[in-house]
Amino acid sequence: MAKDLNAINELHWLIDMVQTIEVGLVVLDREYNIQLWNGFMENHSGVSPNDIKGTNLFERFPDLPASWLKQKMESVFLLKNRAFISWEQRPYVFKFKNYRPITGRAEFMFQNVTLLPLASLTGQISHISIIIYDVTDIAINKLQLKSANERLEHLSQTDGLTQLHNRRHWQFCMQREFDRHTRYGEPASLVMFDIDHFKRINDSLGHIAGDRVIQHLSHILSQNLRETDCAGRYGGEEFAVVLSHTSAEDARSFAERLRTQIESSRFSFNGQPVPFTISLGICDLSDEVENSDQWLANADQALYQAKVSGRNCVSIFSD
Repeated sequence: MAKDLNAINELHWLIDMVQTIEVGLVVLDREYNIQLWNGFMENHSGVSPNDIKGTNLFERFPDLPASWLKQKMESVFLLKNRAFISWEQRPYVFKFKNYRPITGRAEFMFQNVTLLPLASLTGQISHISIIIYDVTDIAINKLQLKSANERLEHLSQTDGLTQLHNRRHWQFCMQREFDRHTRYGEPASLVMFDIDHFKRINDSLGHIAGDRVIQHLSHILSQNLRETDCAGRYGGEEFAVVLSHTSAEDARSFAERLRTQIESSRFSFNGQPVPFTISLGICDLSDEVENSDQWLANADQALYQAKVSGRNCVSIFSD
């Protein structure tokens, strides 16, 4: 009698624990019919165990990723091994609202899910258990940290005035492109350019006007870039663009397009028109270019040649 009473007590404790535990617990049979639905699932779905027991999981929750989840479950039935679903793989399986006070900005609950095979008395895998963990706080903290790190990385690579790459980063891009050429023979060109008579703008209108001119130029430059290009501010009013997979003649087409757009752009400061032009120098990679420093020096020499040729023009480096 005492043993029976203890067994009843243990069963009561077990049922109470299953219903009150702070994780979701669902048991399905081989046809995905719900055999157990604990208190966590009731609280977050609004569906009581009595109402849902015996119904098909995918019919009651048509928003579930049925084909993907069934494939996961079938592997558990077949291999008799547990399976895991991380929130990083899929943010949630059950689309539950998030009610966590700390991470209230998250609309839905982030979940880790474990699928467990359940054997019958004969040793056959007759049921599967789904355990749902609310990991919203962990997920949001990790996402916020990732976002902050990405923001810091962006700031460390960006010139504050122009929002182009800073000198350190575009020189890294230039070195990377040079290494690619050395290894694979890929063509690439470096374009150096600056604003003609920029000192006159600063002297006549002030440095704020000069900064606005630089920003205006940077905006036009950004509109002419491909995803594979890397543009940056070299310093002051001087800029550099690394053009991957680009010959010197193709770089000339890019440079001429940029030059004419700058020349024809309508920029004004405090109601006063501020016309300006740019001069550009180009150097493509060849076997004679021994390192990235020489590549940069050659492009700078081509820029100097454009200056002495009358400005507002494009020059290609030549020995």
